[in-house]
Amino acid sequence: MIELAGIIILGIIAQWFAWKFKIPAILPLILIGLIVGPLSTLVSYDGTKWLEPVWNGTEGLFPDEKLFSFVSLAISIILFEGGLTLKKEEILNVGPAIVKLISIGALITFLGAGIAAHYVFDLSWSISFLFSALIIVTGPTVIAPILRNIPLKKDISAVLKWEGILIDPIGALVAVLVFEFISVEAGYEYTKEALIEFGKIVIIGLSIGFTSAYALFYAIKFNIIPRYLLNVITLAGVLTVFVLSDLFAHESGLLAVVVMGMVLGNMKVKELKEILYFKESLSILLISILFILLAANINLDDMLLLYKWETLVLFAIVIFVLRPLSVFLSTSGSGLKLNEKLFISWVGPRGIVAAGIASLFGLKLAMQGESDAEYITPLVFMIVLGTVLLNATTARLFAKLAGVFLKSSEGIIIVGSSNFARLIATYLKKNNRRVVLIDSNIENINKAKSLGLEAIEGNVYSDELLEDIELNDIGFLLALTGSPAVNNYVIEKFSPIFGENGAFRLISTDEMKQGEDVKSNQLFTHNDDYINLSEVVRDFPLVNEVTINSPEHYKSLLKEINEETHSIPMFIKDKKGEIHIISSLDMSFVIEKGDILMYLGKTII
Repeated sequence: MIELAGIIILGIIAQWFAWKFKIPAILPLILIGLIVGPLSTLVSYDGTKWLEPVWNGTEGLFPDEKLFSFVSLAISIILFEGGLTLKKEEILNVGPAIVKLISIGALITFLGAGIAAHYVFDLSWSISFLFSALIIVTGPTVIAPILRNIPLKKDISAVLKWEGILIDPIGALVAVLVFEFISVEAGYEYTKEALIEFGKIVIIGLSIGFTSAYALFYAIKFNIIPRYLLNVITLAGVLTVFVLSDLFAHESGLLAVVVMGMVLGNMKVKELKEILYFKESLSILLISILFILLAANINLDDMLLLYKWETLVLFAIVIFVLRPLSVFLSTSGSGLKLNEKLFISWVGPRGIVAAGIASLFGLKLAMQGESDAEYITPLVFMIVLGTVLLNATTARLFAKLAGVFLKSSEGIIIVGSSNFARLIATYLKKNNRRVVLIDSNIENINKAKSLGLEAIEGNVYSDELLEDIELNDIGFLLALTGSPAVNNYVIEKFSPIFGENGAFRLISTDEMKQGEDVKSNQLFTHNDDYINLSEVVRDFPLVNEVTINSPEHYKSLLKEINEETHSIPMFIKDKKGEIHIISSLDMSFVIEKGDILMYLGKTII
């Protein structure tokens, strides 16, 4: 009982540590597992592990095959959750460079790493290609923490983000298929029977996965499942599909749950987000337990298998040869510059799916007596730990050396996508500023997108925006919703992240009644609240510009515009093209001849 409680406590501590110091959670989890497992034998008085998942085969925390069963069920849930995140519209919407990375790039890594493992470590071809299939995945859970505090252009962040999201379930599917072929080949050799058995596994896995996804979809659609039982019934369904598929065709269960997740994730299930949130929380708990157990289960002899120069050679080939080769071939003709391709080549950490499935397959193949199976887990763990450590410690420095590190974050987030917010965003975009609109109202988001604006349906009370590495180039924050409470919350929560160059909100109606008593350098406009802005843009949806001749001319223009109730001064655009908010102009800013005054509403000048 103490060991089980200790694993959960250590796992959650590792997750918190990773969040606090903005590093991938897999790093502290595996390190803790290695410390309480194989490394503890070096300091324990009797040479035993502090935590022994399996001892002498029949004793320990998980005797006999119970560890194998627990790992199998846990991986099935994690893979189902990964499958839910793969959306076909996302693949269609991402650029061709990302599609090539998850196809051509993955194929280059698969073939190259397989050949390298065979000749460098003298592994069998089947084990070599299982290793290569496992390491083609990167994963958002390891990339996001590494890049979160590196200001990059959206193009670079988008490539790395979507590669990680899309390759995770695809890589898992490839690894499962390779493993299943090895399992079949071990019993039938390379014969017609082996091909038939492999086909049987694939057909049964695909058919049960598709069927179960549609069954769950219709059960949700016709309200057969009560809402309060939705998450637990989905969990039970995943485990049922995994076990049932394995009964029909041995080793087809993982394929079935991956397919089930992919199919269900692409259906119009309004409760999908709720299911996904539950599965994410469950996956965090399972991953926390799983990786401490799996790392602890590694023996010192397994680690010593890698204590040779061949390990460095294989690592160098995977990271410094195959990764750049796959990136440069996949991004040819994409518009990315040489230094941007170099940075993407440098950042390719392997993640949770690779390590988790590697441990499961290593256990299974070792139980089957497959030759060289003992190399799978330590080799994959070496690639995972090596790439995470390398990228976590050097990505920021390499970004600066490669010249992709943004010295100033000029992007703008506008929280609220009302009529006047969309009009302001359109003006800013035309002036070569990246603008992102955030709103929980999908209708407003769709209107913004129809205007060609970048818009995200999001809830400011969640942490999703903070974790989106595509927003790393944001330096201005505008809170323009109709709720003063939301605007204040947005400024308080997001200004440290997105307000590097300025964070501004709308004045509230109550503050306007106070008049000159309101003193804040964070007000978007001191004289107009949400209602005023909405009414002005409703009646006169116009953006006007007038050139300033002198500081005195500017003052007279402001006076004339402010006297007109249907016009609101907004920005000053200087001769360099920089845009400044009028009500919050820095005291050092000097109005010069040639600057442009932008105002909304009725044209009066």
